[in-house]
Amino acid sequence: MLNMIPDEQATHNVRTVFYVSDGTGITAETFGHSLLTQFDSLTLRQVRLPFVDTATKAADAVRRIAAQGEADGNRPIVFSTLVNAEINDVVRQVDAMFLDLFATFVEPLEMEFGVKSTHTIGRSHTAADSAQYKRRMEAINFAMAHDDGQSNVGLASADVILVGVSRSGKTPTSLYLAMQHGIKAANYPLIPEDFERNRLPDTLYRFKSKLFGLSISPDRLAEVRFERRPNSRYASLEACRYEVAEAETMMKREGIRWLSSTTKSIEEIAATILHELQLHAS
Repeated sequence: MLNMIPDEQATHNVRTVFYVSDGTGITAETFGHSLLTQFDSLTLRQVRLPFVDTATKAADAVRRIAAQGEADGNRPIVFSTLVNAEINDVVRQVDAMFLDLFATFVEPLEMEFGVKSTHTIGRSHTAADSAQYKRRMEAINFAMAHDDGQSNVGLASADVILVGVSRSGKTPTSLYLAMQHGIKAANYPLIPEDFERNRLPDTLYRFKSKLFGLSISPDRLAEVRFERRPNSRYASLEACRYEVAEAETMMKREGIRWLSSTTKSIEEIAATILHELQLHAS
């Protein structure tokens, strides 16, 4: 796993990665992080430098990157999504490995399409129209209203209903699906009473085609629950082993597709759910 440390933490034998943008820097960081996860033996410090949209700010960025490189004793890595060519040229002069994402991808696309790009700052974040924004806000409100089985109202409009034992990752997955993909996700906990009855909560049988299960290793579950309720029966390894085993047995018996969240990122979990249920992001 890639080791990331906070910007302010001083650490030896570390490489610093800068994400430089004239917008929020989210695009540069997302793309850069995706590449850097392929180097899991490294310890990296991440620094986002957003809104570098003037020559003065560009010069300040150069000074900061150069100073960090001197402090580290290693060249920094710079991922740039600077649109303005003059500002980009200023930052490019710094002693660093400079990866220009627009030059790498936009220029070849211009050649392929035979047209020039708009070179508009922040364009990637204005592409989502108001209808898309509205759908995602509705999905977020839906996820919050249907968290932890607290409401059965409107379940018919759910795109997916996540089931699993308490603290297996249902809530963060529901919210991620809503925020990133506009997916209406409800979630229901599977509890000991369900296992004693050998049945899912009755409400869920009407929507069985929408169910997707999350499981987790008992050891990890015990750790997570201990943080919430230390030294409780709820957090005991014995209880966790029982609930996980019963939940997985129930999901297999009911024909519910499921996965273990133990070693998977929330992005991986969401991508699997979208693929398995053939859901389309909005």
